Amino acid sequence: MNGWTAAFAAQLIAAVIGVAVAVAVPTPRLRARLAGTSMALLGASGCVAGVGGLASWGGRIGIDLPLGDLALGWQPTPLGGVFTLLAGVVTILAAVYGTSYAHGPTGSRTAWAALIGFALAMHVLPASADVVSFLTAWETMAVGSTILVGADQAARASVRPAAVWYGAMTHLSFLLVCAGLLILAAAAGTLDFAGIAAARLTGPAASWGFALAVVGFATKAGAVPLHVWLPRAHPEAPSHVSALMSGVMVKLGIFGILLLTTALLPPGPPWWALLVLGLGLPSALYGILQASVANDLKRLLAYSTTENVGLILIAIAVAMLTAGTRPGVSATALVAALLLTVSHAAFKTTLFLVAGAVLQAGGERDLDRMGGLALRMPVTMTAFALGTLGAAALPITSGFVAEWTLLQALIHADAHNDRLTSALLPMIMGVVALTAGLALLTFAKAFGIAALARPRTPSVAAARECAPAMQVAQVLAALWVVGMGLFPGPVAQLLSGALPPGAVAVTASAGLRLPEIQASLDPLALALLALGVSLPVLVVGGVLARRVPRDHVELGWGCGGVRTSPRMQYTATSYAEPLVRVFDDALSPTRDVTINHTQESRYAVRSIAFSQHVRDLIEWRMYRPAVTAVLRAGDRARSIQNGSLHRYVGFSLAALLLVLIGVLP
Repeated sequence: MNGWTAAFAAQLIAAVIGVAVAVAVPTPRLRARLAGTSMALLGASGCVAGVGGLASWGGRIGIDLPLGDLALGWQPTPLGGVFTLLAGVVTILAAVYGTSYAHGPTGSRTAWAALIGFALAMHVLPASADVVSFLTAWETMAVGSTILVGADQAARASVRPAAVWYGAMTHLSFLLVCAGLLILAAAAGTLDFAGIAAARLTGPAASWGFALAVVGFATKAGAVPLHVWLPRAHPEAPSHVSALMSGVMVKLGIFGILLLTTALLPPGPPWWALLVLGLGLPSALYGILQASVANDLKRLLAYSTTENVGLILIAIAVAMLTAGTRPGVSATALVAALLLTVSHAAFKTTLFLVAGAVLQAGGERDLDRMGGLALRMPVTMTAFALGTLGAAALPITSGFVAEWTLLQALIHADAHNDRLTSALLPMIMGVVALTAGLALLTFAKAFGIAALARPRTPSVAAARECAPAMQVAQVLAALWVVGMGLFPGPVAQLLSGALPPGAVAVTASAGLRLPEIQASLDPLALALLALGVSLPVLVVGGVLARRVPRDHVELGWGCGGVRTSPRMQYTATSYAEPLVRVFDDALSPTRDVTINHTQESRYAVRSIAFSQHVRDLIEWRMYRPAVTAVLRAGDRARSIQNGSLHRYVGFSLAALLLVLIGVLP
């Protein structure tokens, strides 16, 4: 037994033990510790299996099914190894966090068993060697995550609709992926991925299979306009589950698209790249626009996931557009896509774990009701600060390195390229630049409103630091963000091993070296330079601050009032108001202003209540009419339910005849 096979078997054993413990142990606290430990071992085994995939350890393993010639097969590949390693790291963090966070319905037997099954499916899916294995893992992942999204439905009425929306969209994704892969398998005459790749498919079958599968994968990834499940499911799922969904599950949609474009199919017509680009551009811009005006912290993070998925799809599209004319740029764009994938997993895992700690400590997800958490939860808010720096793509973080690589690919893609690519690049760069600016605004709002100023509600004022296990998970995730930002070279070189043979995009160094386009970045040197410049200023400021007398405090001017109150501070709504006005047509906010007058005079105002809600226009105008039509059709279909057994038998006979007519030659 080789190293990869042993690690793969260890994943299965850890998952089986974890599920057994989750079901058998009656005490919630002991169940959480034992099941969480088993899940962490699953993640550790996944890390080893991921490294084995990148190093191409071992060969194929399989299980024959009693269904004719069908079998389940798994095989290590460099691309699959990247995503298995990613799943392992995030699973370890979620397991450590969940031992203290999961309680009540989210810590039940069903929830822990579903969580471990969900994690196992995400570990084995990237190693799938055939269509049957891939679809089996994909559906297992879908069912497990649906159970977890609906785990807390007894506590909140909003959970059940979110689970229904998510269940519908995730199974739409399954149907599209299934149809696309089966079309490719039928055209190649085999269900095996190696056989499909060897067939070098072209023509209508390849195009139909590609289009259906890409749309299915994009649905799982949360790309616009297939994103509607994201802002519903993430706020209602337990936070460690949200970290797994955003950090890993969404990325497996990206894995599917990369599998198609780099392994299963040869380079296709230009419209293949345009399809991916057409999903990426609106995802990046619309996602960050919605995030910038969101008040619910987890909803904001969900829309931010859509934005980052859009950037990844843009990188993949650029790689496809330049594959024939600029192979070096194409390889760089693929490295950018993988860096964006890993970077997003790092900071989004951090941010969702932070959001769960804030919710548990202060009972709030609404940014308008937070404030002052930096003094009350210093460890959590430090992790929050580093996570928001990464999400805003600022220096010393993984987000900065990933977006810098994408921009380098875009800048160098224009020279000696075809007219289509040259025409598209200015628009692509404009969208990426606008997205980066809005991301900075969004996460400045998120951290500033939640962590700084004064608490806006008593529950937030009473917040205290979370449990040690939760702090450890947050700190490790935040260190991942900073470590990848300071030393991107080893990570990028590891990821470049997943590129197609012959593509060399990164050379070995602590910083980032892109020889194909003669670009380099050394974040550690930049960080040391910035520290050297700012350190004297900080020292002088500290010395001067010590000389200021501390025994006399004066209140600042409060607009004529004696004492300011938390209600006088900026809120998330007021912070985003200028942006809402600029993008009013795209956001279409609804506002409600209620003015209460005194009894003495209608000119004297007692109170003013203002509320603003920004709806998801794509959901409202595209999905709502379809849902309404389906519900009406269902109501009309009830007319045939008259209780007549003879009529039901007749319906069954008619259906059987239709099937026979369709099957018989």
